[in-house]
Amino acid sequence: MSINPSDLLTLGIVFVVVIVLWVVIFNKLLLASLNPSLASSRGIHVRRYEYLFAMIMAVIVTISIQWVGILIISSLLILPAASSRNIAHNMRQYHVYSVLIALISGVSGLILSYLWGTATGATIVLISSGFFAATFIMKLRLG
Repeated sequence: MSINPSDLLTLGIVFVVVIVLWVVIFNKLLLASLNPSLASSRGIHVRRYEYLFAMIMAVIVTISIQWVGILIISSLLILPAASSRNIAHNMRQYHVYSVLIALISGVSGLILSYLWGTATGATIVLISSGFFAATFIMKLRLG
């Protein structure tokens, strides 16, 4: 299983589209997610944003599964977000911590799997799980 230049082009296009959409719709999507009735009263079409978010996630997961597999996709969708939720105090920290944990898990998992001769996906999942365990313990100790 290898990635060719057309796959990289597809990934690049999807990345740019998702980032642009995220920047454009983030505030409305956040309000629609946290308080749908308030969003509705402000003229935000909640269903439209829910469907758009679901479509974005479906496209990202579908493309990613072809390259890295279902175990790592599930792990990188859930564990960084759960880890950052344990330690973040606001929405900005939540996003930044999620991205950092996912990046650190992915890069360190690649490096360690190469050095140790282990499966890359499993190594990344273990590192992500380690982050979750560490942040959960931090949450318990710090309150």
